Amino acid sequence: MKQGRPLTMTGGQLVTPDGVREGTLRAVDGRIVAAGSEVSAQDGDEVIAAEGKLVLPGLVDFGVFAIDKPAFHFGGITRAALMPDQSPPLDYPSRVNYIAKSGKPDLWVHPLAAATRGLEGRELAEMALMREAGARGIATGRRWIADSGVMLRLLEYAAMLDLVVVAHAEDGALAGDAAATAGEMATRLGLASAPAEAETLALARDIALAELSGARVHFRQVTTSAGFELVRGAKARGVRVTCGITPAHFMLSDLAIAEYPTFARLSPPLRSEADRQAAREAIGDGTVDVVSSGHDPRGPEDKRLPFGDAASGMAGAETLLAMTLSLVREEVIDLPRAAALLAGIPAQLLGVEAGSLNMGAEADVAIVDPDAPWIVDRRKMAATADNTPFDRLGVQGRVRRLIKGGVEIPL
Repeated sequence: MKQGRPLTMTGGQLVTPDGVREGTLRAVDGRIVAAGSEVSAQDGDEVIAAEGKLVLPGLVDFGVFAIDKPAFHFGGITRAALMPDQSPPLDYPSRVNYIAKSGKPDLWVHPLAAATRGLEGRELAEMALMREAGARGIATGRRWIADSGVMLRLLEYAAMLDLVVVAHAEDGALAGDAAATAGEMATRLGLASAPAEAETLALARDIALAELSGARVHFRQVTTSAGFELVRGAKARGVRVTCGITPAHFMLSDLAIAEYPTFARLSPPLRSEADRQAAREAIGDGTVDVVSSGHDPRGPEDKRLPFGDAASGMAGAETLLAMTLSLVREEVIDLPRAAALLAGIPAQLLGVEAGSLNMGAEADVAIVDPDAPWIVDRRKMAATADNTPFDRLGVQGRVRRLIKGGVEIPL
């Protein structure tokens, strides 16, 4: 799907790193060629009237577990980095190559290759060959690599290849099969729990190894106050680490599991209210680099079970933008920072020319009405499963038009 004629979006509020300003955006041959108040449509252009709505870069969802095109398009997502936890795992070049081509032309899927064979944490996979096949990063998957020697070799190899390593920050020996974070709520509910220190122990070791190896490490989810402090300290020392979070962990605390709703069974589990507040502070002060959906749709066979037996995961693609815009309304962050968390920094981690409205970037654009109200309704979700912990929540922010490579995608 190639752009036929030039496309001009007029009268929108352009969200750039420098701020938000009224202007026009023009795309030719799939790339942004002009943006600003002095830009105008030329003869033969296709014209979209943005009518004062936000003009944002298409979202780059970093670290999803499944691809749901309708759900991603609803949420303004034009690119997604797919975790290697597939069946079979993305631990061979042929599998990586297939995934890299699977979403085109209306969604770019960027595979994150498995760090180890079968994601078992023992034998390194062929990272160089998988990079040639289209991998944009290396990931440990849903599990932490317990063997420090394996993890160090992985980081050294990834550093030579200049590939980001996406790590799961949770000590598996401590976390086990816990369904909740240790504390008053888990005790009251009688749920198997793990201490929040399972995250900090994993972070401490992997930060030390990142410092030793010089590798780029992205912790897909950091969710505890102590964890954010470790990341802050590492960044202050110049360690090449970044971290992300999903909306569930800055919107909800473990109080949300009081009635055993399995849609709130997540990995890592929901944390205390103090940790939730620390997450919002970390987003506001720049400690958190990425907000992603963690999209992991689970059907009734996985969720209609006792809380302790249910699978973890949530369908998050459709609510990602609206939940992040709530941080803007509450003045935790501004719109340019929201665009960086949702698109700019994820694109940089993947090494793709997208995620911004800069000249020469791929023309992936979402036109958004930030004030449009709607109610999250799991019965009407576009995802393959409806496991959202935000069911019946009123939100604001709706994608009205979506452009991929200069071509509009029907919503």
